Amino acid sequence: MSSKPTLGVFKFASCDGCQLSLLAAEDHLLGVAAEVEIAYFLEATSHIQPGPYDIALIEGSIITSHDAERIQQIRRDSKFLITIGACATSGGIQALRNWADCNEFVRSVYATPDYISTLATSTAIADHVQVDFELRGCPINQYQLIEVIQSVLAGRRPRTPVHSVCLDCKRRGTVCVMVAQGTTCLGPVTQAGCGAICPTYNRGCYGCYGPAAQPNLVSLTGQFESSGVPREQVVDSLRNFNGYAPEFRAESERLEASRESTT
Repeated sequence: MSSKPTLGVFKFASCDGCQLSLLAAEDHLLGVAAEVEIAYFLEATSHIQPGPYDIALIEGSIITSHDAERIQQIRRDSKFLITIGACATSGGIQALRNWADCNEFVRSVYATPDYISTLATSTAIADHVQVDFELRGCPINQYQLIEVIQSVLAGRRPRTPVHSVCLDCKRRGTVCVMVAQGTTCLGPVTQAGCGAICPTYNRGCYGCYGPAAQPNLVSLTGQFESSGVPREQVVDSLRNFNGYAPEFRAESERLEASRESTT
């Protein structure tokens, strides 16, 4: 039996993009594979080793009662549990159901909705079990994931950015799309990690990496509204990939409640 630390990669409600980011790391992944025993990773191999696992990577959100039970077992089987991606860290785009009638969605999508068993909400893994580290992104940055795994193996805290996308725009010399074009952009309140891709191509940031440290959302949404952006559009901009992250959620609900009180 191998003496290497064991790694398990588990999927819940998601598109698999974050797991694919790990596979796409190629040479870097080979380096990780030399240091750990990949015991469970159905995206890569059908070979399964039972737990316990030294490191567990969790992709996806909790949307069924079976999910809620399964994540408890994975937590019991794992020494260090890492959530990867927007779905696992904030509920993902599927968390749009949390502000709507989930049953209506089911009736609209499925020909035989009676066969579908689902919860009314899509929630982050941390809402159900203790999480040791969260790696955000939609999808995650593969190099950040390698850094996290290597850090855990070395017994140190991972070094991932907590500053906003705006700083990356400055570093790249990208002209601010909010200032120059009046484009709605979440860059000032979004954690870096993508390299400021969208502003570089004249698009506003969609908040793929979730809230940055201490985001001043009230100030930003106020700036949007003073620039003529309808409040409904501002709410929609916050309810995206990371819409159910606590900071984005609180501000979108504040704006929605304020809108309803004035109508």
